Amino acid sequence: MYNEILYEVDDPVATITLNRPDALNAWTPTMELEFREALGRAAADPAVVGIVLTGAGRGFCAGIDLRLLESFSDGDRDLLISRDVPLPGEESWGEDLRGNYTFLLSIPKPIIAAINGPVVGMAIAIVLACDLRFMAEDAKLSTSFAERGLIAEYGLSWLLPKLVGPAVALDLMLSARTITGREAAELGLVNRAVPADELLDAARAYVVDLGARCSPASMATMKRQVYTQFHAGLAAAERESRRLMMESFERPDAAEGVRSFLKKRPPRYPRLGQVTEPSR
Repeated sequence: MYNEILYEVDDPVATITLNRPDALNAWTPTMELEFREALGRAAADPAVVGIVLTGAGRGFCAGIDLRLLESFSDGDRDLLISRDVPLPGEESWGEDLRGNYTFLLSIPKPIIAAINGPVVGMAIAIVLACDLRFMAEDAKLSTSFAERGLIAEYGLSWLLPKLVGPAVALDLMLSARTITGREAAELGLVNRAVPADELLDAARAYVVDLGARCSPASMATMKRQVYTQFHAGLAAAERESRRLMMESFERPDAAEGVRSFLKKRPPRYPRLGQVTEPSR
């Protein structure tokens, strides 16, 4: 179905692979259209608990294809962003989470970026909008914008300081220096740095573990809490948490969580979008 990505579901994991390996998976409007469509499929599929995003070949994504940047500089201002597929995710989570790539924050399933190789420019905004980041130890990352006469794109100036603090964020943006997965983990930019040949297995195993132990409805609610409460004060966040807690008591997941613990068996949580009979 796709020309520039690969899409695979192996319950409970959906894997989306950027697939222009000869160009280090440089971003194009076709890739964006297919990327959005695949994320929408994964979000709607009850077989999918979590989503892994990675790149084919030796790179994750080299940012926007430089040929498109040249056309953009020449005046073709609509070339870089595909508008043919609506943004997937939850509109009710608010406008803050509905940007060109920040919409990943509004998809109610965990998204892990498995950064297998070079990740540059606007691709960094994409991996920062994922919920977790696993990176090959020797993979390389650079913001690159300052070297191209550009600025921090697609919300990067908001996302990056939230992860690593303003001083480290400014260092990475102003210098456009290259760091490896090991340093990215030390800075708190990625959750794990692992050997390259273990990367995809580690990301998929993380989702498999979530599928075996954790309530998809609970994870969706917690993801919404984290991202929608960034701007809220503590009092507002605490009040909303109490309301959501009372709602969670009414879901079958809460009864299943207690029942499975007492019976010393693995929980059997319904997937998002799936209706099941109560377990005994």
